[in-house]
Amino acid sequence: MKSNILPAIKLTFLCILFFVVAYTFVVWSIGQVVAPNNGKGETVSYINSKDNLKYGFVNIGQSFTHDNYFWSRPSAVGYNAAGSGGSNKGPTNTDYLKSVQQTLDTFLVHNPGIKKSQVPVDMITASGSGLDPDISPKAAMIQVARIAKVRNISEEKLIVLVNQHTENPLLGVFGPPKVNVLKLNIALDNLK
Repeated sequence: MKSNILPAIKLTFLCILFFVVAYTFVVWSIGQVVAPNNGKGETVSYINSKDNLKYGFVNIGQSFTHDNYFWSRPSAVGYNAAGSGGSNKGPTNTDYLKSVQQTLDTFLVHNPGIKKSQVPVDMITASGSGLDPDISPKAAMIQVARIAKVRNISEEKLIVLVNQHTENPLLGVFGPPKVNVLKLNIALDNLK
């Protein structure tokens, strides 16, 4: 037994050194070189003269609730990046079902003419992190009529804008098509 303790302690310290220090440093270094903004994420600073809003990180979901903007996906953490996480409630939990129903009812009130069956699931349920900055192209398109009416813009212009901001899956295979809500809303404000 004594002959096994010393090698086990050495292996433990070697693993700690490799996995905690060396591996972390390598991943951090790659992020500094490859990732946008030196690994701190892509940021957008923009001030809307009408609402005096300042936007921040493109890769963190933000709350848009005015009828003249595309709405974001609901957040289980109130869009607080310090507390990323889902609701941890299952699909049969009555509190969760009430919350989803309230979100659906609010969405339907603000988007008249849309049927319950037409609402994409990403407009009424939060993502696993609660901070998803993207919605599906269908979720963006279903909001076009509301925004066109409020902003007095043709629906065709808004459809083109959504299509321009639709990102295809990585390498055409990984993940679904998506629309970054912050980028889309900034482009919407800049639309002439």
